Amino acid sequence: MGQMFELPCPFWVQGFSNKNFGFINKQTVCYPCGNYILFLDVKTKKTIALQCPAGQVGALTANWNSQVLAFSDRKLNPIIYIYTFPVLSKLTELKGNAQLDYSLLAFSFTGPYLASYSSIPEFALSVWNWQENILLCCESQPGLTATSLSFNPMNWQQLCLVNENSVTVWHIERNNDEHHFKQILVELPDGQESLSPSKGLFFPVSHTEDQYYGPDLPVSAIAGLLGDEAETFMPRDSVKPSVHPTAHCWTATSEIYLACEEGYVLAIDAETGSASVLQQKPLPEYVCKVSDIVSYVRGEVQKKKGCKPKDPQESVLHAMAFCNEGLYAAGSGGILFFYHIKDLQYEMKICVDILKPISSLIFSPDYTVLLLVTDEGTVYAYKPAHSGEAVKLLETCSSCFLAADFLTPGDKYCVSVTISGEVQVWFLEDGTCLSKLNLDIEATAMACCPSSSSVAVGTGRGQIYFLDVTKAEAPRVVHRIFLSKFPVLSLHYDQSGQFLITRAAEGHIFILDARPSKLFQVLGYVALADEVLDLSVVSDFKKDVVEVTALLNVAVGQRARLEVFYLSSALTTDNDEYVNEQGMFDASAIKKEHYDLDCPLSSAVRLKDNTVYGYCTSGLFIYKYHLSEKNISEDPSIFLSEKRTRSNQFGLGFLCLSPNSQWLASAASDGVLFIYHTSTMDILARMHCHSYQGGGIRSMVFSLDAKFILVIGKNDGALVCLKWKKMKNTEAEEDDFHWLSLLPILNKSTSNEDAVLQSMAEWHFDPESTAESLPEEKFKDAPLKSSNVEVTEEDGNVTSLYSANTNEMTWIDQKIKKVIREETERFANQKKELQMGIKKLRKTIQKMMHENELVPDIEKLEQQEFNLDVEEQERAQAKAEQEVARARKEIEMENLANRYLKDVIKHECWDPMSVKGRAVKCFHITSEVKNYPMKERTEEELEILEKVLQIKKLETADHKVQKKNLKTESETVLPKEEQEKTEEVMADNSASSCLIGSLSSQYGGDTSILYHQLDLHTREQKVNQIVLLKDIIYKVKTAFNKEFDIVARQKEQEIARVKERNLRIREILEQLDLQLEVWEPALTDDEIPERALTVQDSEIKVEKYLTQEEREKAEMLAKLEMERRLAEKDNERLRALNDMMGGVLEVKKEDILKMDIPPPPFLSKPEHVWNEEEKRIFREYEIKVKELNEEKEEYRRALEDELKKLEASIQETTQNFDEIVCKLSERKVKSEMVIYQEELKIVNLVYALLLDEELDSRKAGLHNFLAKKEKEKVKTMKILQTTKNKIEAYIDTYESAIVEEKKLECGFTKEFADLPAHLLNELAQLYKQRPEAPRTEVVFDTANPYGNCSGSAEDYQGARTLLGKSMDQLDSLEHMPNGLDPSIWERFCLARRNKVETEELVKQKALTLAEMQAFLQRRMDDNEKIKSELEGIYQELRWVQEEKMKFQWNLTIQFLLKQGQVELESTGIPEYSDAILINRSVVEELNCSIMAQGGKKIASMLECKDFSKGIFHLEWEHKKMRMQIEDLEQKARDIATLPISKDCQLFLSVQNYDTHITHQISVMEQSLGILDKLHKKNVKKHRKRIKELEKCISLKEQANHKLSLELREMLVSVSERRHIFKAADTQHVSNEIAKQRYQEILKQKHLRDLVKEQEEQFEILQAEAERLRLRAFPIL
Repeated sequence: MGQMFELPCPFWVQGFSNKNFGFINKQTVCYPCGNYILFLDVKTKKTIALQCPAGQVGALTANWNSQVLAFSDRKLNPIIYIYTFPVLSKLTELKGNAQLDYSLLAFSFTGPYLASYSSIPEFALSVWNWQENILLCCESQPGLTATSLSFNPMNWQQLCLVNENSVTVWHIERNNDEHHFKQILVELPDGQESLSPSKGLFFPVSHTEDQYYGPDLPVSAIAGLLGDEAETFMPRDSVKPSVHPTAHCWTATSEIYLACEEGYVLAIDAETGSASVLQQKPLPEYVCKVSDIVSYVRGEVQKKKGCKPKDPQESVLHAMAFCNEGLYAAGSGGILFFYHIKDLQYEMKICVDILKPISSLIFSPDYTVLLLVTDEGTVYAYKPAHSGEAVKLLETCSSCFLAADFLTPGDKYCVSVTISGEVQVWFLEDGTCLSKLNLDIEATAMACCPSSSSVAVGTGRGQIYFLDVTKAEAPRVVHRIFLSKFPVLSLHYDQSGQFLITRAAEGHIFILDARPSKLFQVLGYVALADEVLDLSVVSDFKKDVVEVTALLNVAVGQRARLEVFYLSSALTTDNDEYVNEQGMFDASAIKKEHYDLDCPLSSAVRLKDNTVYGYCTSGLFIYKYHLSEKNISEDPSIFLSEKRTRSNQFGLGFLCLSPNSQWLASAASDGVLFIYHTSTMDILARMHCHSYQGGGIRSMVFSLDAKFILVIGKNDGALVCLKWKKMKNTEAEEDDFHWLSLLPILNKSTSNEDAVLQSMAEWHFDPESTAESLPEEKFKDAPLKSSNVEVTEEDGNVTSLYSANTNEMTWIDQKIKKVIREETERFANQKKELQMGIKKLRKTIQKMMHENELVPDIEKLEQQEFNLDVEEQERAQAKAEQEVARARKEIEMENLANRYLKDVIKHECWDPMSVKGRAVKCFHITSEVKNYPMKERTEEELEILEKVLQIKKLETADHKVQKKNLKTESETVLPKEEQEKTEEVMADNSASSCLIGSLSSQYGGDTSILYHQLDLHTREQKVNQIVLLKDIIYKVKTAFNKEFDIVARQKEQEIARVKERNLRIREILEQLDLQLEVWEPALTDDEIPERALTVQDSEIKVEKYLTQEEREKAEMLAKLEMERRLAEKDNERLRALNDMMGGVLEVKKEDILKMDIPPPPFLSKPEHVWNEEEKRIFREYEIKVKELNEEKEEYRRALEDELKKLEASIQETTQNFDEIVCKLSERKVKSEMVIYQEELKIVNLVYALLLDEELDSRKAGLHNFLAKKEKEKVKTMKILQTTKNKIEAYIDTYESAIVEEKKLECGFTKEFADLPAHLLNELAQLYKQRPEAPRTEVVFDTANPYGNCSGSAEDYQGARTLLGKSMDQLDSLEHMPNGLDPSIWERFCLARRNKVETEELVKQKALTLAEMQAFLQRRMDDNEKIKSELEGIYQELRWVQEEKMKFQWNLTIQFLLKQGQVELESTGIPEYSDAILINRSVVEELNCSIMAQGGKKIASMLECKDFSKGIFHLEWEHKKMRMQIEDLEQKARDIATLPISKDCQLFLSVQNYDTHITHQISVMEQSLGILDKLHKKNVKKHRKRIKELEKCISLKEQANHKLSLELREMLVSVSERRHIFKAADTQHVSNEIAKQRYQEILKQKHLRDLVKEQEEQFEILQAEAERLRLRAFPIL
């Protein structure tokens, strides 16, 4: 049965991709669309589709010159296909090494060359000869994702590869049949438009030496990098962000114009790779004003069109196109610019503004039309010659298709919608787009009504738009329904077009009346328990029932659930009987049923006979179920499948049923469409409409007559219309019967409903108000609320949460609002009565609470007694307790985190410290001393220290033995006195701490174990010295800590003593009744750091939270304490003691000050009333009072003296302690000094080790680079040798071709020797005659800037073909001489043709040979370059080795100098760069020997002096007398010949000589001024002459340019003549001339060498004469 059905190639395809758009001939453009390539005729607007053989189309390119296109697929190991147009036949397939995808393809302008660039993982650039299916060359660029690729139209051997950050020019070098890539990386400027040369980071330009910091090394060596990373590493500070290329194009001069994201336009030289920034010429003032006016007008126009005004300068260029007039560019601003470029400046003008971002610009082959391709899929045509507006050529959808459906009756029109809300109407016959309507809203579903020409479009906001498509050319929106806040997932019409079933999120299914006559009334909704995955709608015309089957997403188990309900026509008439007040259908009214299936399904469809087909994604099977009781398993609620069919697909899929229920279509993520027969599940057809790379198939639909199928891809943006090509007769008859039976039903309703639909007014909406009232956030996961009202406590008024405008409310909200309003109206009186009763009750309770406040406490009621709603109170309390528990849990977790952080800090920073950090503070001054916190040394550190100490002991013992041996030798040489002096010097040196560099030996460190600073040459010695220095630092810190602990304990003792004395002071103050503050010293937190780890109760400022048990325990303790206090108050013994003796048994001396003598009782009476007894008693009283006061005063003075002594004692002891702390502070400063001295040594040693490692890293990096360069050199030498061998072999071939040509020319006269002389001469002239130079068949338009491009070697085949045609014209009988036999003429023509072909072959071989020699020369230049690089590497290695040796011996020594020891007389610092540091003993020994030898020399010199003194005296007297004679004779001669000049005469004759000289000077200054003016005048004349000469030079340059063009043509003729000359027999003459010239050159070279040798000998003799002359002078 499957053989009787056949789906053809797609009936038509629509869609667009703004990438890879190009011309394939003068009036046809091509572009990819999903699995297809569409060819659009620009004039007729007809489209042809070509399907890719293997899935989605990848990269695409076209060549209008050859009318071929190349494209790749996107499968594993992709293939490049070459097709010809318009035949659309496959020419060849190119199979490369790409594994995943080709990202770019490009044809050469001339020649059969194709460039490809593969994506990850190869990133390989390849060049093919597609005619011969040969891969010429390939180069990998790891990690480089290219964005554009193009050949140079003027030279196919140049390629430009651009990515987001760089530009690379590739040169294809030929060596006969070999091709090689040569890369030139273009250095782009940075964002500030500056072109800075690349810095030599791996090879510095110069080496700067520093005696302390070491040599200047590259950053890679400092970082310790090795391998290739060391060569390419650049620090972040050195990396300047370069511009980001966006578009490029080639010029007719083989330059590249490059547009950048930053707004710059660059000009790049393809030969050198240098980039220059083009600058805009400054515009005149009036042009600027006109430009401002034009910009203002353009901004106003954009505002009127609803667009934001754009600044043309801020537009990023994304496309460029070059022509003879200049450069066209466009980008994100939607503006087409024209650049007129001259030198490095340009003038810019705006051509057209289409208000849409432009992605590419393409010129037609005749350069009369410029296509502007936008990001939204629209193509405009602009004619530069007319400079008019851009004409819209192609307008496709702006986003991917969402859904498509057939407009009733389904045989003429179809409708599609995109995700962005754009609705298109298509003509079904040829796929012509008739009209468009943009809803400007995100669409989620679409369906066409069978009973009318209406279209329903669902949105993500829960709205449904209804469109009138009765006029296919002008669709319009006639109605909109706002169902809910949930997105509309799918729309389904029943076959009769009576109901519209809408699937929304959260399991809601809305039922609408689909007829326009009912104004698309919402009948109700069905709420299902789970998410609805799919819907299936079946119409039963006999029962007048629509069966709806919903597939639910069951979360539990690997199962599926079907919910089935039935919709009858009665729902449209008596709707209120079947729905409740909120619009929900009753389950009984729709007869809801549910079925559980045994497999999880992603899609399901139902037939009329209760048969269900389901698509299982997990098992990739299609299951068949029959919903009857026979198929029930042991579990009565689960149905088992009757049949299982493998789907042969992968990924998420869905099913679609044809209207006649005969065919079942299956589509999935792989993009393959399968059609099965529903009765047998045989595969009827299979079509690869889309691909898995594009997301597979999104949706599909059958037409009502089942002859057409619309298939939409998910992400590829393609809409494919399929049509049956072949169908079984019985199937066709059944389909026609179903269609004819359904058509009258639909026609009857369509005519009536369309009339109503046309009469409906167009629905208008305001996007801004809709957007404000319905923000996007409200339509995402919005919960459905059953009640949306709130009642206030005071008056109970009902306030709606929604706006009064019902148009902005959902249908569900309107239902809820209506229910609330009806309930409010129904129970209005009851609500008022309840409100009045609540007010009265509130007043009564408030009055009772006020009275309760006035009654006594014992009669007061608690606050909770007045609470009438105990349940509400308990609920509020429970809620509050939950909130408290939540807050308590958060606080506990925060406390736990803090405790954990505390434990971590304590474990890492406190516990490991063997000596905790603490301080000691003074009592009276603000000074403190801290100890050294120290960690316990690990076992590993101790083992290393012990090992180093053992090594040092061995070295010390060995050094002592060597020293002893040297000492015995020195004793035999030196006398005793010198030996004693040397020993004293050595002792002084050893005793001095100057060379040790620190005073650590005086503060607990042992410096005897250290190496001498002058002996630290090796790395091991430096490492061991660091370990020993760390040990000394540890010992110094330990010694100080011991002293610190003594002082800390002393302070604790002092504080204890002060506290003891303070007890006595407080007693004294209490006795003296003085309110003075007692100074109480205490240890601070810095002195007791352990205190910070515990929290005191006094630090807690908030009330402590107590649990119930702790609260009860506290109450019990408080009760016991109160009982104890009451018992103490009722003690009879204490009361009696207080009454009798004031509470004490005996009076102490300390209580004297409190004692008072009671006055006699008669003191209240007047004194004259007193009797004698009373007076006596009063005198005794006064005596006792006086004695008591004296005793009190004496005791007070004793207490005050004791108080002063105690305070003085405290003051003295604390001040003494402060002095101890100050001394400890000084000790700490000196210890710090010593530690810093040792740490400075460690730093210097570490720096020396680091410098040594850097030099090693540099050396390793250079060796790695050297190895690479040597490999490169070996490779270059191999290529060089191979090329030389090939050239030698090719020269033999070339010479043999020349010999063959000569043989043909010589054999001509022999072959035609039998002819008469006049015929033979005439034939000889014709034999030499040649046709005109053949030209290529491609006729280049004059507007094409690349018309005069250079051809490739393969173009010679075409030239030979044209030459053959020209020879056919010469071989015609018209040119045959009279009287010549035709057979001889034919033989002559054949001989001449052979001669011409041989000449062309020789020319071709000569060009090939020249190309091979040029390739050899380039390789030789590369070899020389590599040699120079290797020499530089060797030189750098030698320098590194020298620097390493130098810094191993040039040590950094630390000296300890006293103040005043280093003093300089001058302010300048002397230069010590050439100084050498040696041991003092060496100098002393050398001085002793010098002094001894010096004494001997002085004694001998004194003897010589005394002997020669008399001789010198006599010689001096003799010489003196002779010189006096000579002086006298000279004076006599001078007096005799004394000349008197004019100046002398003038000086003697003129009285005022100075005035005369001044006058002469003034005259000379005037003459100088005149000369200066004359000079300036001459300069002006010369400048004018220079300008005239420059003009002449420019004219000469133009003339030279013309001459150079003529010279180029003459060079061609000269080369031809040179070949002819070489072919002639003049080789021996040229050889003789060359030999003679060679002998002359050798002779000249010999003479030059002879002259050079004689010059050297002359210089030697001159130097020897100078030496002899200097030797003759006396030694002073």
